[in-house]
Order: sequence, then structure tokens, then C-alpha cells
Amino acid sequence: MPVPKGSTIDPERTRAAILETATRELYARGLDGIGVAELCTRIGVSKETLYRHFGTKDALVESMLQARSERVTSWLAEAAAAAGDAPGEQLAAVFDALQRWYDDPVFRGCAILNAAAQHHVDAVRTITARHLDRYLDLLTGIASRAGAVDPPLLGRQLLMLVEGATVIAAHHDAADAGEAARKAALTLLSAAARPSL
Repeated sequence: MPVPKGSTIDPERTRAAILETATRELYARGLDGIGVAELCTRIGVSKETLYRHFGTKDALVESMLQARSERVTSWLAEAAAAAGDAPGEQLAAVFDALQRWYDDPVFRGCAILNAAAQHHVDAVRTITARHLDRYLDLLTGIASRAGAVDPPLLGRQLLMLVEGATVIAAHHDAADAGEAARKAALTLLSAAARPSL
């Protein structure tokens, strides 16, 4: 990222630009699908600049995964919140948002789970666990608001539907994966509600 003559270098802007381009490249090609030299060329920075901001490619990957997890989980929470107060509508909105993601031509599955499958290292496993916990918090909250008898159990079951649909969409057929999971999730939500007296 050459700096135009007379401009000043903004380290935060440079770091953010590196992270944005690296995220796109690493998601499209996989963590091992692109080396540091090619990654730097595509980003438009020297290796020295990359290492000054992140230290190592592994640290760049960790920063990318953390940022992506925060972005995706916030996006799903916002979709649920925008659906109103009804838990069924919130849950439907989560799966509708996922289906829109699955339909995107650049969809390659969950970047966090892809990374965990490629790199069995503690840092990535920790990021992955935290990512899934964020999903679980969102889904358990919906289950609780719906009056489920066992919100943590239902939340975990819904998480399995989210991740299962994402795997199916990435590796089998994206068409209607979110819709099929949505129907199953709403059935589970209805069945798990406390019986009224």
C-alpha cells in the first residue's frame, strides 16, 4: 500500500486494510492455499509491513478469525433483533440470513470451522470455541425467550442445525440448506416449549 507523496502513514488504517484483503484471500484460497509472499503481493504490502503489524502469518490468521467471528455473530444477532420480539421470528431470521450467505457466490463455508479443520493448534481451537459459544448464547437466548423447558439443550440442538446447514451448503448443495434447517429449528422450538396449564 504505497503512501502518496505528502501523506502520512496511518498504522491502524494500514492494519485494517491488510486484514480486510487477507481475510478475502485466505477465505477464498484456504489458510494453506496461499503463501506469505503471494499474500503480500495481493495485499500490496511488503513482508516487513505484514510482519510489523502481525508478527507472523499465524498471528494474522488469528486476527482475521477473531474479526470474522465478531462480524458474523453480530450480523446474526442483528438479524434476530430486527425480526422483533417473537422468538420464532427471531429464529427464522437467523436461518434466513444464513441462506442469503449460502447463496452468495463467494460462500466457502464457515471460515472459523474451516480454519479449525486445517490447523489443530490451541489458538485456533480457542477462537473456534469462542465463536461457537457466541452462536450458542444467541440461540439459547431465543430458546429461553420461547419458554423452552431446557434452553441450554435446545440452544445446542439449534447450534447443530446452524453448523450442519453451513456444512451442507458448503460441501453438498447450498440450495435451500438454510430453509430446511429453518423448518427443523422451528419444529424443535415449538416442541420444546413448556406446556401451558
